[in-house]
Parts: sequence; C-alpha cells; structure tokens
Amino acid sequence: MKSITINGSPRESVGKKATKALRNAGQVPCVLYGGDKAVHFSAPELAFSKLVYTPNAHTVVIALENGASLNAIMQDIQFHPVTDRILHIDFYQLFDDKEITMEIPVNFIGSSRGVLNGGVLRKNQRHLKVKAIPANLPDFIEVDITPLRIGSKMYITELPNPDFTFLHPDNTVVCQVRRSRASVAEFDSEEEEELEGGAEAAAEATSEGQE
Repeated sequence: MKSITINGSPRESVGKKATKALRNAGQVPCVLYGGDKAVHFSAPELAFSKLVYTPNAHTVVIALENGASLNAIMQDIQFHPVTDRILHIDFYQLFDDKEITMEIPVNFIGSSRGVLNGGVLRKNQRHLKVKAIPANLPDFIEVDITPLRIGSKMYITELPNPDFTFLHPDNTVVCQVRRSRASVAEFDSEEEEELEGGAEAAAEATSEGQE
C-alpha cells in the first residue's frame, strides 16, 4: 500500500488553550495511539490534503522533529461543522507483525454482458473492510464484473483474498446488475431466442430418431 509522509512537531501542551492556538496558526492537533503511550503532535493542515481528500487508502509515516518516525493509519478525523476545516485527527500505530483493520476502496473492472444489454450496475460496496498485516494491505480490491448478467449478483465469497481477511458476512453483495425498463424488451427477446434455439434442437433430435 502507498504511504504518505506527514512532517509533524511534538506537542508539549495538550490543553484547550494550546490546541486553539495551534488551530489559529494553521496547525492540526493529532494523537497517535497503539504504541506504549499516546504521541501528541501537530502538523500544517495542508499536509493532510493528499491523505484526507482522496478516495484512495494510504498508510502514513509520521516524521517528527525529534527524529522519531512512526508508521500509522488514520483512524478518526473531526471537521468544523461550518467551515469544514480539520479540527483533529487520530492515528493508530502500525507494527510489521500485528494485523490491522482498514477499509479498502473497491475498483470495478470489466464489461458486464448484463450492462451491455441495458442493465444497470449497482455498486453495493464501494469500500470493504479487511484485516491483514501492514505489508499485505492492498491499495484497492479489484472486482471483475464481466460474468454478471441481468439479475446476477457478486458476493464477497467470490473475491480472491489470499493475503487478507474480509470482515463482512459471506452473504454480502458487492455489486449486482439490475434490470432497467430499457433492458426488459432486449432481455425478453434474448430469452425467446434461447427458448427457440432449444425447441429447434429438440425437434431436430426427434426427427433424427424417427428416421
């Protein structure tokens, strides 16, 4: 998984006044959990743009002025209700041998026969929650919709996952192709052709048997 580096400064004071002063200076107060003790630091708000304002998933390298470098993922973020400015971010520290839970974006590929025939692709899950060690966290989960016909569903059990575990029930529908009004006539005619083809084959078999 791709990583983003955040250059931060350790916070000596975590009180309300100090936090307000940081925000007024364009800094975002942050906390890193998961290690021996919580690490309080701050970083410029612009430093988080590639991490927050993107549909992609990333791990984070928090590089502090005191020389410490810590691997983490973003766990929680708070925005101002009016201005949408970032108020606070919580991070969770990563360890090479410790599994972590993370939501990974889904990348749909392929051309579905059902969609080509006028059906509508419904993306039920745009992110999937997985559990894995950091080295096995994927950038995205690829879902090939090619086999889907009108009325078909893709379940999470159909997705290959050798390096991580899905944290969803087996009956979770990742995507499906639903019938639309435009597809009804074409779908019905397709069914009729299949039935006619089957009837013709049966008739030919009967005729050959009589001969």
